[in-house]
Amino acid sequence: MSYNNDITSPSEMVMDTDDYVGIPNESEKEPVAIINPDNDNDIDNLQDLPLATDHEAMKELILPPLAEEPRILEDVVNTWSIPSWRGLPKREHGPIFHAGGYPWRILLFPFGNNVDQCSIYLEHGFEPNEVPENWSCCVQFALVLSNPNDPSLYTHHVAHHRFTKEEADWGFTRFYELRKMFNVPYENGSRPLCENDTANITAYLRVVEDETGVLWHTFLNYDSKKETGYVGLKNQGATCYLNSLLQSLYFTNAFRTRLFYQLQTSGTAVGTNELTKSFGWETRHIFEQQDVQELSRKLMERMEEKMKGTPAEKVLPDMFSGKIKTYISCVNVDYESSRIEDFWDIQLNVSGNKNLIESFQDYIQVEKMDGENQYYAGDEFKLQDANKGVIFTSFPDVLHLQLKRFEYDIQRDMMMKINDRYEFPEEFDAAPFLIEGADKSEPWTYQLHGVLVHSGDLNAGHYYAFLKPEKDGWFYKYDDDKVTKATMREVLEENFGGEYRLPNGSLLRAPLQKKAPIMRQNSAYMLVYIRQTRLDKILRPVTSDDIPTHLKSRIEEETALREARKKERMEEHLYIGVKVITNETFKQHGGTDLTNFDPEVEDASTPKFYRVLRTMTMEELTTTIAEDMQQDPRNIRCWVMVNRQNKTIRPDQPIMDLNPTVEEVFQRAQAHRDQALRLWAEVAEETASDGKAIWPTHEPQQNGIVVKNDLILLFLKYFDIESQTLRGVGHVYISKEKKVEELVPLILKKMGWGEKLPSDEKISLYEFEAEAVAEAAELQDGDVLCSSGAAERKSERNILEKRLHLNEKQVSEEATRKSDRVEDAREYYDFLHHKKTVKFHAHPTKCDAAQFPPFELVLNSKISYDVLTERVAAQLEWEPTHLRLWTVNVSTGNPKSAVKRGNNQTLQSILNPTGFGNLNASQRTDAFYFEVLDISLAELDTKKNIKITWLTEGITKEASCIQQDHLDLLVAKNGIIEDLIQALIKRADLTDEAESGRIRVYEASQHKFYRELKRDYPVISLNDYTNLYAERVPDDEVNVDDTNTISVFHFQGEPNRAHGVPFKFLLIEGEKFADTKKRLEKRTGLKGKSFEKIKIALIRRTHFSKPHYLEDDDELWSIASGDDDYLGLDHVDRTRALRNGVGDLFLR
Repeated sequence: MSYNNDITSPSEMVMDTDDYVGIPNESEKEPVAIINPDNDNDIDNLQDLPLATDHEAMKELILPPLAEEPRILEDVVNTWSIPSWRGLPKREHGPIFHAGGYPWRILLFPFGNNVDQCSIYLEHGFEPNEVPENWSCCVQFALVLSNPNDPSLYTHHVAHHRFTKEEADWGFTRFYELRKMFNVPYENGSRPLCENDTANITAYLRVVEDETGVLWHTFLNYDSKKETGYVGLKNQGATCYLNSLLQSLYFTNAFRTRLFYQLQTSGTAVGTNELTKSFGWETRHIFEQQDVQELSRKLMERMEEKMKGTPAEKVLPDMFSGKIKTYISCVNVDYESSRIEDFWDIQLNVSGNKNLIESFQDYIQVEKMDGENQYYAGDEFKLQDANKGVIFTSFPDVLHLQLKRFEYDIQRDMMMKINDRYEFPEEFDAAPFLIEGADKSEPWTYQLHGVLVHSGDLNAGHYYAFLKPEKDGWFYKYDDDKVTKATMREVLEENFGGEYRLPNGSLLRAPLQKKAPIMRQNSAYMLVYIRQTRLDKILRPVTSDDIPTHLKSRIEEETALREARKKERMEEHLYIGVKVITNETFKQHGGTDLTNFDPEVEDASTPKFYRVLRTMTMEELTTTIAEDMQQDPRNIRCWVMVNRQNKTIRPDQPIMDLNPTVEEVFQRAQAHRDQALRLWAEVAEETASDGKAIWPTHEPQQNGIVVKNDLILLFLKYFDIESQTLRGVGHVYISKEKKVEELVPLILKKMGWGEKLPSDEKISLYEFEAEAVAEAAELQDGDVLCSSGAAERKSERNILEKRLHLNEKQVSEEATRKSDRVEDAREYYDFLHHKKTVKFHAHPTKCDAAQFPPFELVLNSKISYDVLTERVAAQLEWEPTHLRLWTVNVSTGNPKSAVKRGNNQTLQSILNPTGFGNLNASQRTDAFYFEVLDISLAELDTKKNIKITWLTEGITKEASCIQQDHLDLLVAKNGIIEDLIQALIKRADLTDEAESGRIRVYEASQHKFYRELKRDYPVISLNDYTNLYAERVPDDEVNVDDTNTISVFHFQGEPNRAHGVPFKFLLIEGEKFADTKKRLEKRTGLKGKSFEKIKIALIRRTHFSKPHYLEDDDELWSIASGDDDYLGLDHVDRTRALRNGVGDLFLR
């Protein structure tokens, strides 16, 4: 069947859900995704289906409850009877009917909208030019195609959509197959759907209330400020957690500051770049998800610290801080130990509690201390039964509740998110959780005003917030840069977590695991409550008068500057940059060329920069330059700068025609990557009587022709040997026929030294023989000649003072070390070619950075290792023989390896070693760490550096390893372990062995005990790949045979996941393991519950993966069978997260 391609189809629609799509443009070869749901007609009991004419029963069947549960405004049913289907045009509208106060109609493509199925849509009935501005209507609708002769035969599809002026129609491109429609009986019936070319299309419309104004919104061109009066915060990468916290602080009106001022006054989303920079965060930090609860605490702590000693010192504590009492109270005697502390937030357990009230009850529950766990109540009462717990003495006006949604799962060995259902009320009474006798003159009822939500799991997720900025206003959803109104269902029910429930109350289950319900991924993790009696104070309106004037004016200035920069960027294509060298900038330049067009730091030698319109004429530009130079524009001539093959940039030819535009000159002269026009502004040295400049070359004739004579433009530089400086002198013109030596008088004149040098002084010109002719020397316009002067008598200092007009102090400062001194310009040019700026920092672990601050040196990369250390030593005021340099790892910034002294080494070869392939890429080429030594480097080479860990008593809960100090010791390479112990005693300032007990040294590998080292063991044989530990031998192990000890190590879950510091432990014959555990408790230093959490197992090397967990009645002496057995302490590795995490959150 052919279609009329001239018929216009509806506007292209955006897909709303997988069940229905908008209408694609007929001109497109590839229409939008078209989906025909299979489950719309999947009915188990066909006999129970209502007839298409039973509209009420049909509504119950085909209009399911909506997940958002909006209020129904009106239900309307309309049927369009079609008497001749195949007589319809390609596109046809049904009659207009009304629902919700608006006109509607059915849009039909009887032969399909570019598909082989009929296409049916719902469309508003407004005329194209009569649709109200900003009109929208939220509708759930179903379209039913039925046989008018047999109403039991029908098919239907259902959808919901937000109809707008832009999205006028919505429906189903693949409604029903045309090949089955006319001649094939429908399903189990005996008739087709379209019998005798007749059919009915019934539209069921349910108009629902758009309470928030964003129901089913696409958020295209959405304006948060216009719709809600609030703006969001831009997400820099992964800073949604920061945004949600900041927004929660913003609505606490009494707390607003700089960022929050912008949130109040800006019309668009506000950036947080300045804030994160003030934290000291780099780019990598803004792409790392962090714990918002930790951020909240650290932000409060830092602000409180900054406010100390200011009038605002009490603002934060009064608003956010409460008090809690920790106590142990004896039951049978009058004795209590307690302390009262401030708190800024309360961390409540989610696991095991159904709601907020249960969590508070769990928080203040009393622990009984009786039996073996009795409390020692001092010498008077001894051991007593006691109650241990916490109780609140006061709550703050703004109460932050942190819900512990993330907990460590020991089975999975990782942090896991708890998605259990956890309910929190819109208001609650906190009085039951206060201490008896607390001030209850005002009610302690709290109103919910903030819900911070995490959606996702531990590794990937998103943060947003629901906040109520006004006492009796709406809740708003703050999702980064978007702000929308929210219903109480969105605030509460949808953030309780737990299992997904369908609108009909049934659980949503995973398709492959019908029994397992799907858990909500979005749940509240932080709640903000405000005391009802303080709402007016906390949420008081903030007016412009409340904002400090200096803050307001500063931000307005910054806003104006940003707008100006934005405008500048938008108009960038209209402008071009011009970089201009003048005689003054040339004289200040100490390099070999005329200037540096792209300096890292601008100074007096930096070319002048102009941003001018591309349409500006060269005459106008010359006038602007002349005004800056305070010269007559007629006396200024601009030369175009070009790149030469020797990588220099020199003037090529003057611009004599001033009529062309700057853009035209730039296009003709562009031979470099610089996007700016480069010029040299020449000032005329001779003028005519009428004030017009007389130019030595390229003088225009009366006929307008520019004639170039044989004069060459040369630039002069002078190298002063005494001050070791190179500077520009000026420029001269010389004929090609003249000898180079004839430049000397010109140089003397430019230097202001008169016409002739004294007999005891001489001047040297480099690169050219003095007798050479300029043309033979191939000189051309823009070449630079360098001269240097030398005194043959002992008056260099006087000459320096006389010629350069320097005082005594300046002469002394400009004089350099003898080892760096160059004697002529050629050597200095070589130095400039090889010079390198090198940074030096104190070694982070081997040198005191406070005593030796970082510094930079400009060095010749050809200097030797000895000269390098001399220069560094002079800076540090240290002996060069007592210095050691370290290269720097380019990735980590940590010391890489010590620099070894070599006879043929240079600075270049040290920083850029050859012959090591890709290893060089890991080393910085501009920096060293230095280490100041107490002994010479030569003596250091005779010693071995040994890293050893000195173990003190006890085991820390955080690190799960014996308390330790890490030390670096120097021991003679021919020394023994006895020498190492003596060095340890001296370095760690320990008491002698005779007084405090023998010290033993042992090696460990992969967190397991390897061997104890004998006193006469040579240190040169120590393995660099094992860990070395030293400790005092416990009293019960002194003079005990090693066969009576067992090696102990820590592991988590499986023995191959070892951690912590291993140690030796004494076995006692006949001792029950219950008593053995007491000795282990003392040996490790862990007490009470911390030790009780440890499971202890015997692990045989032959069955290493199968730990045998010990019972109190076991006898370790009998079970342990030799050196192959280990005692394993199975507990959580608290250092794992620190080793594998992204790093601690910090605020600078």
